Amino acid sequence: MKQISRTFLTACLLPLTLPLHAQNQQPEPYSFNRLPLQKEVYAQLPLGSIKAKGWLLKQLELQKDGFTGHAEELYPDRNDLGPAADWLGGTGNSWEKAPYYLKGLVALAYTLDDPGLKQKAQKWIEYTLDHQQESGLFGPAKMKDWWPRMPFMYALQSYYEATGDKRVIPFLSRYLKYQLANLDGDPLKEWGKSRAGDNIEIAIWVYNKTGDKFLLELAHKLKEQSYPWAEIFNENQFDYFGNDYQPKHMVNVAQALKFPAIYAQVDSSMQYTRAMQNGIKHLLQDHGQPTGIAAGTERISGKSSVQGVETCTVVEWMQSLETASRIIHDAEIGDQLEKIAFNALPAQFSKDLKSHTYYTLPNQVQSLPGPHGFNQDYHNGIIPGPYSGFPCCRYNMHMGWPYFVKNSWSATPEGGLAVIAYGPMEVSTVVGDNKKIKIDEDTGYPFEEQIRLTVFVDSPTSFPLTLRIPSWCINPQVRINNKLITGVSAGKLLTLNRKWSNGDKVVLDFPMHLSTEKQVNNAVSIQRGPLVYALKIDQSEKRVKEFPVKGFFETEISAASAWNYGLLLDGTPLDKQISVIKRPMPVNPFVQQLTPVELKVKAKKISTWGLDYNNTAAFDVPFSPAFSDQPAEEVTLVPYGSESLRLSILPVIGNPKFIDKNYQETFGANNAKGLVIYGGGWFYRNGAVHSSSNEDGRSGEGTKIIATGTKFADLMFSADIAVNTPGNGGLLFRIKDPAIGANAYKGYYLGLNPSTETIEFGKANGKVWTVIAAARYPLELKKNYKLEIKAVGNTFEVLIDGNKEPVLIAQDGDYSEGSIGLRAYNALMTVDNIKVTGL
Repeated sequence: MKQISRTFLTACLLPLTLPLHAQNQQPEPYSFNRLPLQKEVYAQLPLGSIKAKGWLLKQLELQKDGFTGHAEELYPDRNDLGPAADWLGGTGNSWEKAPYYLKGLVALAYTLDDPGLKQKAQKWIEYTLDHQQESGLFGPAKMKDWWPRMPFMYALQSYYEATGDKRVIPFLSRYLKYQLANLDGDPLKEWGKSRAGDNIEIAIWVYNKTGDKFLLELAHKLKEQSYPWAEIFNENQFDYFGNDYQPKHMVNVAQALKFPAIYAQVDSSMQYTRAMQNGIKHLLQDHGQPTGIAAGTERISGKSSVQGVETCTVVEWMQSLETASRIIHDAEIGDQLEKIAFNALPAQFSKDLKSHTYYTLPNQVQSLPGPHGFNQDYHNGIIPGPYSGFPCCRYNMHMGWPYFVKNSWSATPEGGLAVIAYGPMEVSTVVGDNKKIKIDEDTGYPFEEQIRLTVFVDSPTSFPLTLRIPSWCINPQVRINNKLITGVSAGKLLTLNRKWSNGDKVVLDFPMHLSTEKQVNNAVSIQRGPLVYALKIDQSEKRVKEFPVKGFFETEISAASAWNYGLLLDGTPLDKQISVIKRPMPVNPFVQQLTPVELKVKAKKISTWGLDYNNTAAFDVPFSPAFSDQPAEEVTLVPYGSESLRLSILPVIGNPKFIDKNYQETFGANNAKGLVIYGGGWFYRNGAVHSSSNEDGRSGEGTKIIATGTKFADLMFSADIAVNTPGNGGLLFRIKDPAIGANAYKGYYLGLNPSTETIEFGKANGKVWTVIAAARYPLELKKNYKLEIKAVGNTFEVLIDGNKEPVLIAQDGDYSEGSIGLRAYNALMTVDNIKVTGL
């Protein structure tokens, strides 16, 4: 393949205090893939080519004045970003923190062309470039870990794109050669083994600059030492690795989504080209949230409306989609990127971008301290502040918006440009035969339905312009100089290959239609175009802590208006039931009171829906259709990202319909519908359902999986159960109000404990577990038992192994009906052949 390269002609001026070699240099030609890599891959435009405008620029400016611009003041410790950090030669232990921060800082600094931010970044860059070891190793000498060097290489890549600093490519080449020579003796482990796709991406990027064949050998070696991500994504194998936490850690998963696409440049078989989308399909099926991302707190966490998503997961998932979109030219990838960027990302941040929340929940009706039962629980994990939750996110979050901007357009090997994601921007680059071009993208999208592109060239220039047509748009239209273009199809890429003249205008009309998407417990989310809408909740804020940096606080937030609503929807078109209210475009559309689009819809309060047993979160969304005896009201829905509190998974009011006669599940297709996880994890394998292990090899205290669409009173309930590790596992029935926590349910539990050779029958009232009866039985670990319970009124009979005589008879009258499910208490268990018959 003939390599095509073009020089980006826009120079970035740095302040005079920067080193001479970082001033006024033009980046070297950016290159497309060399042979034997796949040739159709797009290339990143040099950092700084794309400038944000309008509301998007405002987010970057808020970030500069907020948590990014003040990060070194907020986190001045030697183990963080202080002057004694090891990445600056100090005695600290910053590990991934400084590289994470620098990765976002460099992108923000050069996107904004901000001298102050560039100066902050330069000291980290200079120290590292000036202190590479003779062997090629860089970074803190005492840090024996491949992983933190990966995000630092991304920072160097961005810095090179912006400045053309001629030290960068040789620096990276020496390190990558060192890595190839040492990986056999010091193979990837843990985080590096999970996130090696980042490393491979940089190796391929350097290969396209230098042509050094050892880099392809390195890419192969890194792939061989990584987790088998393509297989994991294709076959839904996240929980197939026993006690190994890495493949079920949602940040790892989000970061690894790009791994198969990156390696598809080396091996273009469908095993790699389709793996990311297959993985996303599995993740959203089992753990999906309305914003198009999967729950993880921090492990993959199921589809409950009160499980969260971590800020790191949001920005890493976005980068994976951004990278994959250059390699695999599928409009759906851009749709997925926009959905996360316009909904999940702004929801993680305070509206002034001075705070973040470690976890954000799709139904988050308050942000107060306390236990939530998450796998990794943090007292302030859902409270906005500079120190919310674990430290990783406060360093990694800085790349979210800048990476979205820098990856929104790409160069194509045919000498053209491709739009990955839309927003108000200005693109300055070269096309065709090194012809300078500027494209002005004028829009309020995604709050507006029209995008206006104006082409500026010195002389008529031929090049292809590839536009992504969103799949959600029913009737998209594209016009060039007021002439309608034919062949425009939703969910496809449209390439306009023509000679462009100065002032040519391309107008894209993407009418936004209201739609619902089915969510957990038969509830729905409301979408219009790429935006997800949530109930508008008035909020009461209390600043509980002020930090030494002026203007930065930890803020607790409570609901100041009712939130327990269900929607009144019928079978008529949504535009007949929901009114769209448009207002002038504000500077920051992610402020609830100013957002330019609101929806009005009829709803009713559900009086039985309130806070959970810990009073820290709402109960999971009621199963729909849900009963309400309250009067109809008109409620307002606003964009998901404009709220700090939200209700985005909404029940639908109607006559309740539950399975109450027969329920059967054999897991023959290695999946099941309607089973909802509450704490811990469950997965399907070999035609059965299994409780999943945490790092300690146990399931966690009282993890449950509930068939929430069932409601049985008198019943016969049987299942084949094997308890595989010390602990307790068994059947739940007549369950109401399940939540996250060992005893966070109301109803009955029948459990097997092989370690004590005991069958236990008892009940929980939401907080306390009470044994009703127990019997000795010669149970064995890993042995399969058919466990059966007959419940008639207040009398319960327990049978096992097909015996006709009960091993246990008990009586209790507290709970008369409810759902069925499974529970594991610190045990790994396997269950198959569930059968429930109403009597």
